[in-house]
Amino acid sequence: MNREASAATALPAAEQATSDMERQILIGQQYLAEGRIGPAIAAYQSGLDSAATAGTNQVATEVLAELHAKLGNAYMVGRQFGSATEAYKSALRLKPTLTACWCNLGNAQLEMGNVQAAITLYVEALKLDPAHWPSLTNLVHALMAAKQFEMAKGLLADLIAARPRDGKLHHQLGKVSFELHDIDGALAHFQAALEINPRDAESLYWTGAIRQKMDDNEAAQAAYAAAARIQPLIRRTAAKSPADFRVLALYAPFAGNTPAEYLFSSAAHDTDTLSLLDDSEIDVASLGEVQLVVNLISDADQGGTVLPLAARLVATLGKPVINDPAKIQHTTRDAVADFLPGIPCCRIPRILRLAAQADVSAAALAKMLPFSFPVLARPAGTHGGDDFERITDLEELASVLVQRPDSDHYVIEYIDYASADGHFRKYRFIFVGDQVLPYHLAIGKDWKLHHDNTDMAGHVWMREEEAAFLNQPGAVFSADNYCALAAIRERIGLDYFGIDCALDRDGNIVVFEVNASMLVHNDNPDFPYKAPAVHAIKQAFDKMLRDRAGCA
Repeated sequence: MNREASAATALPAAEQATSDMERQILIGQQYLAEGRIGPAIAAYQSGLDSAATAGTNQVATEVLAELHAKLGNAYMVGRQFGSATEAYKSALRLKPTLTACWCNLGNAQLEMGNVQAAITLYVEALKLDPAHWPSLTNLVHALMAAKQFEMAKGLLADLIAARPRDGKLHHQLGKVSFELHDIDGALAHFQAALEINPRDAESLYWTGAIRQKMDDNEAAQAAYAAAARIQPLIRRTAAKSPADFRVLALYAPFAGNTPAEYLFSSAAHDTDTLSLLDDSEIDVASLGEVQLVVNLISDADQGGTVLPLAARLVATLGKPVINDPAKIQHTTRDAVADFLPGIPCCRIPRILRLAAQADVSAAALAKMLPFSFPVLARPAGTHGGDDFERITDLEELASVLVQRPDSDHYVIEYIDYASADGHFRKYRFIFVGDQVLPYHLAIGKDWKLHHDNTDMAGHVWMREEEAAFLNQPGAVFSADNYCALAAIRERIGLDYFGIDCALDRDGNIVVFEVNASMLVHNDNPDFPYKAPAVHAIKQAFDKMLRDRAGCA
């Protein structure tokens, strides 16, 4: 058969393939409009199969590129970002001038956490069309994710100049201003967003958080309450579609909460967070069907009034719960110190709790103090190193306590935990279900240690020691130490919590703090070796939630 005859024979097949592809595009669009993601993907794939049968070189390039792009869109809706990426790349190989396709490819990369790649792709889209609005607004999100806040601020200013009545832009600029420590500017931009849309619950929640940070609790309470009336639940969508299950997370703005940003990231479940205030009235029916409740209210001192409300809500829902609020109520520092003693190979510092307005004169303290100096003192409900001091005599202790007469205080027995080399070492483990997982080791010259204020980034040997601990904690903590940790887990009785501790020179665990408020995050650019340990905690947390939700 000669070339002319061959081309003539192939032409009807090519026309048929193009017709099939166009029909499958319409079918896929209809399925997608109905929310039927699987059938939409199948329709687009069927169109591509028709093209493959005819030979792609015989099919209209524009139609084939559109089909790949539509397939990518369907994968995006289904949150299958890897498959979406491949589909968009196929479309762009055929037709590199598809502005929206460059933008969508950037969206897929942003969802996968490839922030710099996303920025590059949005720039490619804007080279084709400098006014492409989705690329401009998504570039803002990518710049913020990359912590390039000054660039994001400049771009947002330009976008607001073009669309001054776009409340979402003002909201984004509020968040950027906050990250740049311009608190007044942040409040002004959130207020601008609310003037455009008074039902902007997110701007109200942000306003409440900022007012609370400024100790303007009355204004914070009003903002939180207004936000809750508009949008009681804050949705975090699963990283897949459909989600495997739905979590209801309980959060209290004016109480200590388990930091959950990393724990709930890239999850297979939808998470709806309910903010609870002391006077919250919850319509249980409006919460919808959930498979699991995760209580994030973690500080028994700060959450003393809201925890009973959370406990009643949990009892009413009758669903499995992680960190039952009723159990959190019994985890104040003094309560923990009362029910942990007696564990072999474990030293629990004694604690004296002093009520607000108590007589804290040196004479009164001399009668109450059940242990010798030096002692540690801190206001109840605080964490970290602020307002936490080592004190050497009665007069100094009285002077410190009298400064905050309206606050309860803890006076804590000081146990010297310096190692033989003169350095202090503080270890953090995270308990997830029945697992005890290492999170970090802080090393420093001062007794008051926090990983983020050490100079470990400048000392190779410190980083190597931490990495060795994370890789093989059993080489540092003995079998007896692990038995002690297991006993602590049993007595605390929570599903998820942490412990900060040390080892004394006899190899005993010295307990500093046991609670569910401890931070776990994956932002460790100076300590990349931490990634496997952090990831292990996240995997264990995800599995625990899946098991408790009945999705094992």
